[in-house]
Amino acid sequence: MVKPTTAPTTYEDSFMAQGVSPIAGVDEAGRGALAGAVVACAVVLPHRLIIDGVNDSKKLSPKLRQELAERIKNEALSYAFGIVDIDTIAEINILHAALLAMNKAIEGLTVAPKIALIDGNKLPPGLPCEAMCIKQGDSASHLIAAASILAKVERDKMMLELHEQYPMYGFDKHKGYGTPAHKAALQKYGLCPHHRESFCK
Repeated sequence: MVKPTTAPTTYEDSFMAQGVSPIAGVDEAGRGALAGAVVACAVVLPHRLIIDGVNDSKKLSPKLRQELAERIKNEALSYAFGIVDIDTIAEINILHAALLAMNKAIEGLTVAPKIALIDGNKLPPGLPCEAMCIKQGDSASHLIAAASILAKVERDKMMLELHEQYPMYGFDKHKGYGTPAHKAALQKYGLCPHHRESFCK
């Protein structure tokens, strides 16, 4: 297996050179799923710490994601999750739910960042610190990549718990995303209480 590359620290180094610190990386998981909550993570790592292999969570195997998540948690100065459930997603739409989850994650940090580096092109409203959007940030920023791993691992754990309640849908395999197997299960069994109804039409 080819060893994964490590996301760069270019943005982090630039802000550090200007005396801007601490810096948080922020990303979310589950935005495109048909079931389950959307989960965001914010993480602050020690200055100049580079964890080998940390990159966009989608590029990593589940085993490596889990291993890296444990190291990130052990090394982090602070990390926090923001979770928004399916009822809120239905009420405010998935974009605003993802932004709300990011805001919750940042507010949950015990080390207050001076700036947050956020994956995507929209800033969550009402943030407690300065922030910068970075498109494809989970490949361009080491901190965002670390946040993407923690968010993905946390959400996957939640979906495995749902699988115990509703094994017929195969949440352990697709984690709520719209795979052919998931769509076939929806056709056969209908929706469970954790499906996003508007996504499943």
